[in-house]
Amino acid sequence: MSDDDVLAAVGPRLRELRTKRDVTLTQLSETTGISVSTLSRLESGQRRPTLELLLPLARAHSVPIDELVGAPSTPDPRVVARPFEKGGHVFWPLTRRPGGVQAYKQVIPPHHPPGDPEQKTHEGHEWLYVLSGRVRLLLGEHDLELRAGEVAEFDTRTPHWVGNPGDVPAEILNLYGPQGERIHVRAQPARGTGRG
Repeated sequence: MSDDDVLAAVGPRLRELRTKRDVTLTQLSETTGISVSTLSRLESGQRRPTLELLLPLARAHSVPIDELVGAPSTPDPRVVARPFEKGGHVFWPLTRRPGGVQAYKQVIPPHHPPGDPEQKTHEGHEWLYVLSGRVRLLLGEHDLELRAGEVAEFDTRTPHWVGNPGDVPAEILNLYGPQGERIHVRAQPARGTGRG
């Protein structure tokens, strides 16, 4: 849709909003300070809408200015996670874009994986946050047990193994970075610029 098409659609939209609210041009003029003739020309498409005209009209009709100009709606930001299983663990992808850092929710069944832990290595970087349950992390020479609220971050070229020693499923939030890319964890909340 061209800019001219967008602007041409503003007039009918303004008329529809005004008539739905059962407001006359005179009443709208009193509310906005815009002359009746200007309002009439805007609604009929004889006057090109400007920001100075649209702002008071959006306030008067209690709508965002995007609604007056018919701006496309923001696409649905929700990620529809389709789980998959790998090695007995269930993963829900939480990111949609290919490449870069990838986020997953992971569920590890109780006492999984069975047998003796076998540490592996691969390119990349991992950050994991335990949402619930317990997680055992073997990382090089370290044997760690992480509980809900604890975080680990490591280069996946270090031999590692992740399992669930508990009697209930363990839920983890994972971030994986490609080729050793570190995931930066902010130590302090960002400071606002406003005065408090």
